[in-house]
Formats: sequence, C-alpha cells, structure tokens
Amino acid sequence: MCGIVGLFLKDRSLEPELGRLLTDMLVTMSDRGPDSAGIAIYGTDKDGRTKLTVQSGDPDRDFDGLDSELSKAVGETVSIQRKDTHAVLEMPAVAADAAREHLPALRPGIRVMSAGDIIEIYKEVGLPKDVAARFAIADMAGSHGIGHTRMATESAVTTMGAHPFSTGPDQCLVHNGSLSNHNSLRRKLRREGIAFETDNDSEVAAAYLTYRMQRGSNLGEALESGLDDLDGFFTFVVGTRDGFGVVRDPIACKPAVMAETDRYVAFGSEYRALVDLPDIDNARIWEPEPATVYFWEH
Repeated sequence: MCGIVGLFLKDRSLEPELGRLLTDMLVTMSDRGPDSAGIAIYGTDKDGRTKLTVQSGDPDRDFDGLDSELSKAVGETVSIQRKDTHAVLEMPAVAADAAREHLPALRPGIRVMSAGDIIEIYKEVGLPKDVAARFAIADMAGSHGIGHTRMATESAVTTMGAHPFSTGPDQCLVHNGSLSNHNSLRRKLRREGIAFETDNDSEVAAAYLTYRMQRGSNLGEALESGLDDLDGFFTFVVGTRDGFGVVRDPIACKPAVMAETDRYVAFGSEYRALVDLPDIDNARIWEPEPATVYFWEH
C-alpha cells in the first residue's frame, strides 16, 4: 500500500503554489506510506541550461568543492545549490553528458536523482511531512509535479528505493502495486542500453517508458504499450517535460481518483488528498477506468 499524488497546472497563475499544494496532498497520504517519500517538481526552463539533482549520504564531504571540480572536468561553469542531502548542479546543456561521466570518479558516494532541463527530484527515508520540510518543497514553483509515499513490500527501505524513479531526461514515474515480470524485462532493457540503479520493480516500469519514448512514442503511446508488456498490479502516474499521464492495470485493484477543472488536473490515491485544492467542489471527479490511458500536455 503506497500513496500517490499528482498535479498538472493549466492555469499559470497557480504555478507559485505548486509546491505547497503538492506538499499538502502528499502529507495527507502519510498513512499509506510512512517509510519514505519523494516529490518531482517541474520548474522553469533556463535557455541552454540543464541540471542534475543529486543525493549524498555525506553531503558535507561530497558537495564541498564539487562545483569547481566538476567545472574543471567538463570545461564549463557548473553551479551548485545545496538542499540538505540533495543538491542541484546546473550547467550548460552541452556539458550534461560529460558531467554524468565524471561524477562517479569525483564523488563515488553521489547518486543522481534526476536529470533534465526543468525536473528536480527530492526523496528520502522518513515521513512525508519531514521529507517535504527538509527540502522546502512548499516553497517551490512549477507547472506540474508528482509525489509518492512508500510502504515497502518488494525491496529495502532506502533513499534509492523511494519514488519517483527517473530513467530519462525530464521523465519520472511513481507506482502503487507490483510487477511480476520485472526481472525478465530488466534484462531485456539492459541489453538495449538502459541502466538501472536499484532492484526495484518500479524502476523497471520507468525504464520501460523511457525506452519506448526514446524510440519515438509520446507518453500516451508508451503507456498504451505498457498495458501489453507490463504484468502485475499497478497504478502509474508519470511526468515528462510537457506531460502528465495516468494508467491503471486491467484489474485496477489499486485505488485512484482524479479531479479536473479549467485550472488543473489532479490525482490522488484517495479523494482526501484532493479536498483542499482550489475550487475542488466544482471539479469533475472520477475514478480512472481500468486499462485506460489518461494524459495531458502543455
């Protein structure tokens, strides 16, 4: 049993409120997943710039001087913004691949949470309210975001086992459920050049969607393919640079509810996650149908 929330803003005047709204939604789902929590925020694009959000178990050791060392290694200026155990490394887009190649040698203890022009992912072990407070999520602005509270069933309670999982630029996924064919699918995707950081079945789902989109599918098409290729019980909420998608397996035993107004689309594992959203009393409320893909794009 895990808790999922998601918010896709149509009305740009709500963007300064994204972090606060998502935080409130996530905290409401705490009893569905007290082990760990995470949030992905899609923020503002900076022309020609990209970023890596990274995590360390020893941030003082790993983050001190990293910006200057990485700048020297890639031949471009890299800036760093620290947030507790995480940091955002910002750099020219042309330096992104080189930065990822040099990071393991410069700081073996660092793990990449996300990469892309606008995405930032923050996740840690602990209660949702504590995780959100550590990273000041409520103060963040953006166009859309997704969050997850985890009750571990398939793997250990660790930072890397927390959701969201990100396996491609500006892409991420959260999952409630379990996949039965994740081991065989992981082997197949590895042969196709997809890298994995954990043994979590949800990371396989994220990587599968990355694989499909790398081969030309949009988010909706990738989710449709997943209905044929992913076995098990699942509710997925997925983010891309411009999009927000939801799909449930054909049995749809995991709870889900959605709300839509002319200002936003929202997702919650339970309706109580949505009750404090603006004008929720006038929203169209529905339960996503089994084996049906829903997605929106800016």
